[in-house]
Amino acid sequence: MKKVAVLIPCYNEALTIEKVVKDFQQHLPEAAIYVFDNNSTDNSVEIATNAGAIVERVYQQGKGNVIRTMFRTVEADCYLMIDGDDTYPAEEAVKIIQPILEGRADMVTGDRLSSTYFTENKRAFHNTGNKLVRSLINTIWKKELRDIMSGYRAFSESFVKLFPVMTSGFEIETEMTIHALDKRLSIVEVPIQYKDRPEGSESKLRTFSDGFKVIKTIVTLFKEYKPLLFFGWLSVLLIGLAVLFFIPVFIEYIEIGLVPRFPTFILSVFLALSGIISLFTGLILDVLVQKNRKEYEIKWTEFYRNSRR
Repeated sequence: MKKVAVLIPCYNEALTIEKVVKDFQQHLPEAAIYVFDNNSTDNSVEIATNAGAIVERVYQQGKGNVIRTMFRTVEADCYLMIDGDDTYPAEEAVKIIQPILEGRADMVTGDRLSSTYFTENKRAFHNTGNKLVRSLINTIWKKELRDIMSGYRAFSESFVKLFPVMTSGFEIETEMTIHALDKRLSIVEVPIQYKDRPEGSESKLRTFSDGFKVIKTIVTLFKEYKPLLFFGWLSVLLIGLAVLFFIPVFIEYIEIGLVPRFPTFILSVFLALSGIISLFTGLILDVLVQKNRKEYEIKWTEFYRNSRR
């Protein structure tokens, strides 16, 4: 029987953590339930311990830091990640892990946005943010994913052990999705029911500051994973501006034989050179990215062979 590990990041979830642990004990009785506490100031640790979970502590603040520790320390064949706020149903767990156990997926995402999220979630800006992030990633990577930021996910062992966690906060789900897209890993989305936090439980996600971090992460990873496209568009923009500034200067030169707006001419030359440099930057970085993808494929193959021995 393949080993399943349930991973629960926890920060001040005393109101809900016991129910979450017991629900997953009921629906996945053979799984090991881990609670990774991230400096909670309430009695979440005691409650989780008494509920029968394996409790670990992570002292670096931030969900990304918690997940980095989870992935480094826990050994399993299938990893199920779930938030400790009781917004995701434990009865959907078998559906989430099944594609991993059957070898059909490297990452399974619990899709909230196709079911009850927009009616259950009472924070309007969160709804808008989810739609914006989904649109950006689907446009850049030419995919049709339905839920980018879900906290209910299952992973294969190879995904967990070869995934470089670079972000420290709530951007982690976005990073996971983009990593899977870039490395051509198999993603399966399973529609799930979502319910809002119970009364008295507060979200740790700060709508605007964390939202800006997510957008910044998308732009950064776009630049890192698709540098030719990123710097290519930047090159087109810069050269387009250079032409726009140069045309009136050139017309004046044809008419009077002089360049009276010399600063504008210098600006257009500077923009044109910047555009050319940007294009060659994208070309060079694209070679490095392709090399990185090849190295990842080699690592994945080696990991797969070793895991089958």
